[in-house]
Amino acid sequence: MNLFDLSGEVAVVIGGTGVLGGTLAEGLAAAGAAVAVVGRSIERGEARAAAIRDAGARAYFAAADALNREDLRRAHHEIRQSLGAPSILVNAAGGNDPRVTVTDSQRFEDISLDAWRGNFDLNLAGGVLLPCQEFGPAFCASGRGSIINIASVSAHLPLSRVVTYSAAKAAVLNLTQFLAREWAPRGVRVNSLTPGFFPAEQNRKLLYRDDGTPTDRTRAIWGHTPMGRFGEASELIGAAVFLASPRASSFVTGTDLRVDGGFLSQTI
Repeated sequence: MNLFDLSGEVAVVIGGTGVLGGTLAEGLAAAGAAVAVVGRSIERGEARAAAIRDAGARAYFAAADALNREDLRRAHHEIRQSLGAPSILVNAAGGNDPRVTVTDSQRFEDISLDAWRGNFDLNLAGGVLLPCQEFGPAFCASGRGSIINIASVSAHLPLSRVVTYSAAKAAVLNLTQFLAREWAPRGVRVNSLTPGFFPAEQNRKLLYRDDGTPTDRTRAIWGHTPMGRFGEASELIGAAVFLASPRASSFVTGTDLRVDGGFLSQTI
């Protein structure tokens, strides 16, 4: 028996048009799952789904805004028609709004309430709440399923500059544990996956200058990471497949799996 074989499973990756979400979509497909890529960018979503099909797996792209419940409902219907009933949900939508980034020119007290709410909407409402409200009840009705919420090392430690993102991701951890408790009796496992620092669209400007050289922040991160480097998106796949597998992680729920190169283990 292959503990990590996802054959027969249908995985939905919200935010699958992004770098990390797209890589996870491809990784779940390589493990045998049929994969639905869900996101706002039609061009990137179709390209990701095509790449998965070219690699020999089943894939479908559903255009949807994670903050629009009607979009998610329509996407859910399309996925069931195209691939079958979903059994895995990866919530990878999120990001940091530059309006709530604390810098030398913008202090904490300058953050507007609208910008604060927008970041919470993106990372908590669209990142977990609405997708779980749409797909979770169907999982519960079937008596099985795995939900993986993408958290962040900033959920564990209040990192500088990204105060709102950190607070929203901390709420993701709390909501993950709440749902794990609520849905375990109905056969649904809910866990979070915490990446360390993985350069992506949302944080690249904080990590590299326009000429491509690392910023002081990057050097500080490397110095605080025992493995001394950033992670590669592909290094998240193994953890996601483990949490998705109904055999490998059958007794795992309400936990947070860190893939951070030791960042959260470092003190002085």
